[in-house]
Amino acid sequence: MNFFKSLFFQIIVAVVIGIGVGIAFPNFGEQLQPLGTGFIKLIKMLIAPLIFFVVVAGIAKAGDLKAVGRIGLKAILWFELATTVALMLGLVAARVLRPGDGMNINASTLDPNAVAAKTGGAELPHTVDFILNIIPTSAVDAFAQNALLQVLLLACLFGTALAASESKLKDNVLTLVDQITELIFKVVGYIMKLAPLGAFGAIAYTVGAYGAATLASYGMLIIACYLSAILFLVCLGLAAWWITGMNLLQFIKYTRSEIMLAIGTASSEVVMPRMMEKLNKAGCDKAVVGLVVPTGYSFNLDGASIYLSLATVFLAQAVGIDLSLGQEITILAVLMLSSKGMAGVPGSAFLALSATAAALNAFPVAVVALLLGADRFMDTMRVFTNLMGNCVAAFVVAKWEGMLDTKKMKAVLSGEWTEEESEQIATTKHTKSPETIPSPLGHPLAQSYTVYDKT
Repeated sequence: MNFFKSLFFQIIVAVVIGIGVGIAFPNFGEQLQPLGTGFIKLIKMLIAPLIFFVVVAGIAKAGDLKAVGRIGLKAILWFELATTVALMLGLVAARVLRPGDGMNINASTLDPNAVAAKTGGAELPHTVDFILNIIPTSAVDAFAQNALLQVLLLACLFGTALAASESKLKDNVLTLVDQITELIFKVVGYIMKLAPLGAFGAIAYTVGAYGAATLASYGMLIIACYLSAILFLVCLGLAAWWITGMNLLQFIKYTRSEIMLAIGTASSEVVMPRMMEKLNKAGCDKAVVGLVVPTGYSFNLDGASIYLSLATVFLAQAVGIDLSLGQEITILAVLMLSSKGMAGVPGSAFLALSATAAALNAFPVAVVALLLGADRFMDTMRVFTNLMGNCVAAFVVAKWEGMLDTKKMKAVLSGEWTEEESEQIATTKHTKSPETIPSPLGHPLAQSYTVYDKT
């Protein structure tokens, strides 16, 4: 009976009904877009303050300011490795499956302004601009624009200053920060009750607006993208198990409600607050989660990387062009840079593809318009792969920093401990020396569970 009351079940039902409405009543389905858009906006309005307070508390409690730099550096190194693997998998899939063969598209028949209409005239920031844009015009503007990297920079500076403050001021501010964070999570909980409605509206709009006919037209491209993503996730799961002992399948089960919501709304940002909370309950230190996850939303777009490299080769094949090895290396180099500035830019995938096509100079940029109909059907793959990539990154970096409680992780992910038990242990007052803490509900695993004070 609890399963039928769960958020996971409610979202599944909402998605199934939304698909039915989109197929049976496509015009009505398109009109339901505001339900999904409104829900996404409700969640996004809390992301910036949540990241700020979580990171401030994490850095201030860690106390070791050098650890903040190490966490950031190790996260970037992991992101670059994962992104490179994702891009290469996309290229290999395009070479092996050749999804564009036989299309024989005449580039002169395509509308050269179609992509510009989709992106609204936006463009990806150049490397220097991207770095400078991390510095906000003002502290208020960073929050007003919901610019996650800018908020993260402010949080790091504020947290560093707080960590260096005298103990009485530090304790008072940290108490206030913890209380505000708790209130934000309560508000997130209220909004999440509308999650099924948001998922219903978003999926009904997608199916109604784009229809099932697109699936047939671009079937091989879609299959190639999803197969590449599955292979990447297998590699990711093996890497996570080898480095941290984390079982990716167990983690997927643990976060199934959030995953279904992200897929239903085609947005991984709507589940960021819940994912950060669950990562912490699964043994990742708050400082690591607060730094790695928001950064990953800009630097670690694994699903998007798979799609971009595969789609570029697909476009060349569609117009009858075979790319050389040198041209494919150019694709990797261009996408390694352009994919870092994609977050938050309207039509960013098309902008990145256009930039890559221009750099290759092998086919007209107008050919990118071929993907206008198929792009939306890649959302599930991109959202899920991006989400898992960032979560695994948090576990890996936490392990490298010695800030991952592996016993707690395994107990929570395997279901031996409930989230409530994990939360109670997380809030238990620890001493400065290691001690054994019994499970709140007397779980036998806790007999050997050791915790360390990081304050």
